[in-house]
Amino acid sequence: MSLLERVRTKGDSEPDRESGSPALVDDKHKAQPAGPPTSAAAPPAAAPAAPTRLAAALAAAHAAEQSAVLPANPPGWRERAERPREPQVAGLELRVWHHPQYAAIKGEVTQALLQEYSDVGQAPRERLVVRIGELCSVVLEALGISITRSDRQRLVEQLISDVLGLGPLEMMLKDPEISEIMINGPDDVYVERLGRVYRYPAKFDSDGHLMQIIDRIVSSIGRRVDESSPMVDARLKDGSRVNVIIPPLSLHGPVVTIRRFSKDPYTIEDLIGFGTLTADMATFLRACVRARRNILISGGTGSGKTTTLNVLSGWIPNDERIITIEDAAELQLRQEHVVTLESRPSNIEGRGRVTIRDLVLNSLRMRPDRIVVGEVRGGEALDMLQAMNTGHDGSLTTVHANSPADSLARLETQVLMAGVELPSRAIREQIGSAINLVVQQARLRDGTRRIVAISEVQGFDGEKVQLADIFQFIQRGVDDEGKVIGDFQPCQAPKCLEDLAIAGEKIDRSMFAPSPKSKASAGETAA
Repeated sequence: MSLLERVRTKGDSEPDRESGSPALVDDKHKAQPAGPPTSAAAPPAAAPAAPTRLAAALAAAHAAEQSAVLPANPPGWRERAERPREPQVAGLELRVWHHPQYAAIKGEVTQALLQEYSDVGQAPRERLVVRIGELCSVVLEALGISITRSDRQRLVEQLISDVLGLGPLEMMLKDPEISEIMINGPDDVYVERLGRVYRYPAKFDSDGHLMQIIDRIVSSIGRRVDESSPMVDARLKDGSRVNVIIPPLSLHGPVVTIRRFSKDPYTIEDLIGFGTLTADMATFLRACVRARRNILISGGTGSGKTTTLNVLSGWIPNDERIITIEDAAELQLRQEHVVTLESRPSNIEGRGRVTIRDLVLNSLRMRPDRIVVGEVRGGEALDMLQAMNTGHDGSLTTVHANSPADSLARLETQVLMAGVELPSRAIREQIGSAINLVVQQARLRDGTRRIVAISEVQGFDGEKVQLADIFQFIQRGVDDEGKVIGDFQPCQAPKCLEDLAIAGEKIDRSMFAPSPKSKASAGETAA
């Protein structure tokens, strides 16, 4: 007898809940006689059936969802950033995944699906969705659970999310204000919302449940994670970047970190509105991109390098052929002629690995007008510098570093990782002639992201690469609410203004005139 048949038989053979079967209904929710005691001849007045615990939980979830619905005209980013924020609990996150009745229903439905389909992952999704709805009705009837049609619909949606989707991750991925999801084992989930980190009330059933979700994510792009390969980078369908590390390397169970990106890529107007940079800084950067200057974007983890790279890449003319190279495809360029390349790890036999360096070398044979590398981490730095110095100008890339000077020192170290024995002087000469501009990005203590410096590379003086700050963000303190106080200041006019004008990008020199505040700051620094 199949599991589904047993479920039906069980439903037919079980005694009624009123006859004493505990089923999955709490005793305190059973119907009680209403009104004063009656005579033995008169039957007690019928009371309305009380809701089951599952129905009550679903009703609470529905009420929380309704209360968390955004207004018709949601406030702008300034209002959201300035209003007091409290740790996000309940609200949309209130679910019934861990309710004992839900667990029982999910177990029955999952087993019935596995009996009908040997490989659920290969079955048509439309058919599975319909079948889950049918099985849900059968199981609810078999377990003697009565819920409303709307509650049943929400229950079916949760089952579909758990059985076919990403389970508890689904609700987090629907929240547009969540930019980072950090899962430290099945019971420990954190999110970053509007620059602040909060604990999230969702949980996974077990390590095995979390591993099932991980397998769905990595298998969708042809990758794997197991004890022999316990680390992997992947991406979701919406472009979100995923990093996974599992035991034995992780002692907390499977650990998942998801970096989310806006469905609609940010524009320069968005960044100006967020306070990431000023309109003058944007004008200068736009001219540099269109004039084919080689730009290096530097910053720490989570500082917004990829977002800035995406915005700068948007200024590349539409008639140019662009080759993007990344570990996990994240850039969202809107030009027509874009070729996206993605590195690949080795297979289970240790073969087939394709590195960023391999792709950079291959891209040189693909007739690129521009090469955009998501991030340089190793020997590919040498090939990138050589490409910039051999006619592939206008290229862009990012690097992890804390200042413009540190970014150039990091490049020098990465060139040495290529296995080519070059003297430091030769490497610095290459850097001094290849890189034209360094854009330094930072994530400040209040969660905001700023371009804290735009520096021009002015060549190699025989000992070190010369850098000159064009714009700076000057932090002046922190207010009572913990928000960083500061402003952007021009420092000096760049030497490349004439080259920009020759390329057709004329810029008013007056925008680089240091303000009295910046002069005072320079004087304080010198003192």
